[in-house]
Amino acid sequence: MKSYLQMTREELAEEKKELEKEFADIKELSLDFNLTRGKPSPRQLDLSMGMYDIISSASILRTEAGTDCRNYGSLDGIDEAKRLMAGFMDCSQEQVIVHGNASLSIMYDTIARAMLHGVLGSAPWCRLDKVKFLCPVPGYDRHFAITQYFGIEMVNIPMTAKGPDMDLVEQLVNGDDTVKGIWCVPKYSNPQGITYSDETVRRFAALKPAAEDFRIYWDNAYAVHDLYGNDRDVLLPIMRECEKAGSEDMVYEFCSTSKVTFSGAGISAMGMSERNREDMLKQMSVQTIGHDKIKQWTHTRYLKDMDGVRAHMAKHAEIIRPKFEVVHKILSEEIRPRAIGSWIKPKGGYFICFEAMEGCARAIVAKAKEAGIELTAAGAPFPYGVDPRDATIRLAPTFPDLDEMEQAARVFACCVRLVSVEKLLSRSE
Repeated sequence: MKSYLQMTREELAEEKKELEKEFADIKELSLDFNLTRGKPSPRQLDLSMGMYDIISSASILRTEAGTDCRNYGSLDGIDEAKRLMAGFMDCSQEQVIVHGNASLSIMYDTIARAMLHGVLGSAPWCRLDKVKFLCPVPGYDRHFAITQYFGIEMVNIPMTAKGPDMDLVEQLVNGDDTVKGIWCVPKYSNPQGITYSDETVRRFAALKPAAEDFRIYWDNAYAVHDLYGNDRDVLLPIMRECEKAGSEDMVYEFCSTSKVTFSGAGISAMGMSERNREDMLKQMSVQTIGHDKIKQWTHTRYLKDMDGVRAHMAKHAEIIRPKFEVVHKILSEEIRPRAIGSWIKPKGGYFICFEAMEGCARAIVAKAKEAGIELTAAGAPFPYGVDPRDATIRLAPTFPDLDEMEQAARVFACCVRLVSVEKLLSRSE
């Protein structure tokens, strides 16, 4: 199979003609596949239905300490839930606050509190002339949506195979007091599937911020989402490294069971230093009397501990691993030999990040939509929705059935090939 980059104009024109016929045939199928979000499939959600078999009207909904989960109280969560979520973050349960079903809500609230009230006595961000956030790219669009909503200036930080470009992070954090935070998805990053190296984690812990209220927003969303149990990435615990470096106040860590049990009905948590925790609880006490303790109770009785979590997640992996592998197989067959795209085969997480030829991503996404495949908007993995190279496309393989995912991957490959040929032909005019 010949690389498109080595084809003559005549060969490219012939290839385009064949691909246009293939694309027309695809449109006749009237496909309707949605790959826009990283959603668990119904089969994955079914794995947790047994959680509701452990509760009934006869249940004694009391914690180990005797707290009645039906009533008010336990602002920071029940002890069992704090212990479970501490396992996700590899920290002590004394550092944990358990929240509602979505860690994204905690992140939003944390930014909102900093805007209105500051961080540990610092000036509220809303009173400052400028506030900046560092954004590793490609990254998580919903992170960027939060900072954009609050009018915070976002600065792109290129990702490397080891995580964010730490030379640039250190330069900006240590030298600019308007930099107040950085978004991080440190394990199986969204969307590339990169896990930060030990060196990267230690360099984060060793930062010397110019701003006293700088925080690392460590969204460990895929802490337990391994695709290969015997070949999984291991992330160095950031809170432990910060404690060693004397920078324990510098990090907020987030996690949830959103893709462990039920995406819309799980529990989430935040891990932090004692000072940060006291400050957070003081502000939370005005906002709420406590989150859903019955949900915390059912989760801890069902998952029990981290061994139980890992056994449960192995079942998830059995369902979604073939979907990732079929995408990798088809891209390897259809795209790699033609030298018109690249991607990282992830060991976990929920996405595959495809890098098309420069200037092609928007056209590929539009072409896929025409063929009945809805993808995340091109540019979404970048602040303000602007991909400077117009090359990055996020694929979310988890929700469709395996047969559907295989078909969608073949359609996607056809779209990539067609747009790439058109791009190369336009260059040679």
